[in-house]
Amino acid sequence: MRIDLVNSAATQLDNEPNSKQVKAQSSQTTDLDSVGDHTTLSSSAGSVSSLVSEAMSSPEIRQDKVASLQQAVSNGTYQLDPNAIAGAMIDEHA
Repeated sequence: MRIDLVNSAATQLDNEPNSKQVKAQSSQTTDLDSVGDHTTLSSSAGSVSSLVSEAMSSPEIRQDKVASLQQAVSNGTYQLDPNAIAGAMIDEHA
């Protein structure tokens, strides 16, 4: 198989815009920019922001949950369900 680099380079040069085309495109972009962009935020954006700040302020470790689990393990009352554990492992990797 032979690759003709001369013709592919010529085609690429033909497809590149010249300076007049670039100036014309630039002026069109400037005209569009003068119209201006606008953004409207809904009330859900505020809700998301408040939820994010609430999540960031909560502790990573829930000490109440840890304490109750430690107590259940110490007392011997913590029960494991092997079927539920196996199912969760399979679901996670499926």
